[in-house]
Amino acid sequence: MSALLQDKYQLKSLHEEIDLFDRKLAHLLRYEEFASDADRDAAARRMTAKRELLARAARQMASDGIEYPASQLPRSFRLAQEAGAADGAAPVAVTEEPAKPRKASRARAQTSAKGGTSLDFEKGLEDYKRKKAKA
Repeated sequence: MSALLQDKYQLKSLHEEIDLFDRKLAHLLRYEEFASDADRDAAARRMTAKRELLARAARQMASDGIEYPASQLPRSFRLAQEAGAADGAAPVAVTEEPAKPRKASRARAQTSAKGGTSLDFEKGLEDYKRKKAKA
């Protein structure tokens, strides 16, 4: 069995998986129905154990010196880091992403969530109104 290459891309995917497990755990605790509280606790423990394995691997990669931007951190890591900074604990070293140049904004802001898709009827409606006004 070959060892996985540990690089910033592997760390990014670990952070994404941790974030996914955080969301799954929140859904399980909030919306899932179980026969008893013991069943709910057992399911939460299993999911938390899987998440902790991923978190431990991500922390190890970060301590090995693999750099990552702060925006890649899972929300739970960000919250823990902010709480640690408030308590005086040493923050984890991360690299800041360089500021990206902003693209020019579109002339007309899209008013519909379906803007630019085949479900967007506004453009067709405007064309129809213009044709009616000319006639």
